[in-house]
Amino acid sequence: MPAFIRHPKDFWSGIVFLFFGLSAIVIGQDYEMGTAGRMGPAYFPSVLGGLLTLVGAASLLRSFFRQGEPIGRLYWKELALVLVAVLLFGFLMRDAGLVPATLLLILISSYAGQKFNLAKAVALAVGATLFAVGLFVKLLGLPMPIFGPWFGGN
Repeated sequence: MPAFIRHPKDFWSGIVFLFFGLSAIVIGQDYEMGTAGRMGPAYFPSVLGGLLTLVGAASLLRSFFRQGEPIGRLYWKELALVLVAVLLFGFLMRDAGLVPATLLLILISSYAGQKFNLAKAVALAVGATLFAVGLFVKLLGLPMPIFGPWFGGN
């Protein structure tokens, strides 16, 4: 890491925020912007991308002036577990349903934690699944199968 970067964590956080913010702005260019009173499909991603870009720029600039500790090691196994859990959630939603997908998402990603406790992970998974079903399916009426075709659902 170059000597002029005094806070590596802020530097890389700024790079990530800048990347996603600018990506949202660039992708939003393909859609109609609209106005604040009559927002088009590009309005929200562009505004959010602009805010992310500002946060990234501030973090990046701060990394040159504020002293900080170096970045520690990357936890590859934990990172892979969380990534697999999120991808599995996406694949299971349609055919297995919200309940199995959410349960597996939380159980697998909980296993990535240093203080994994199966009983606590199961309690969290059941509670979050009940909350998700209550909020997204019952209250908001989103067309998500609670149990998909694999379990005899919709």
